Amino acid sequence: MLAELFQLQAELNRRIGFDTAALKADPDPLVAGRWLNDYIAAASNELEELRDCTFWKHWCAEARQGRRFEIHDLQNARVEIIDLLFFWISLAQCVGLSAEDVVQLYRKKLDVNHRRQDANYSMQGKDEQDNKGITLEGEETQKRKNAETEPRP
Repeated sequence: MLAELFQLQAELNRRIGFDTAALKADPDPLVAGRWLNDYIAAASNELEELRDCTFWKHWCAEARQGRRFEIHDLQNARVEIIDLLFFWISLAQCVGLSAEDVVQLYRKKLDVNHRRQDANYSMQGKDEQDNKGITLEGEETQKRKNAETEPRP
């Protein structure tokens, strides 16, 4: 199902001038970075639109009535979440991820998050070292091969 959404999003992106298949076949960090930033901005705007579906302002009458953060427009909140999904898939495509890659990396990151919870994760001692091993299958092997073939100074 996720693969189908990635395909549909790639088709829509192609209509607006972003060919994710061409970028994956011939990666260009500048092109990818431009599209990535465009989609970051778009996703950020959608998050704000989602927040506007709640009574988030601490000074509003609803907040004074004890209703702060209440969802007042559920239908639109759902649409904004789908808009976020459009941009989230596009973000993944900007960095060359397929639906299968996303599932693979998600599972690896999920393991890290569970280990953090088991260890009573604290922001004070935050260390991103446990994220370093979250790579796609084959990337570790390729990195080792590249390191072995690089000339030593």
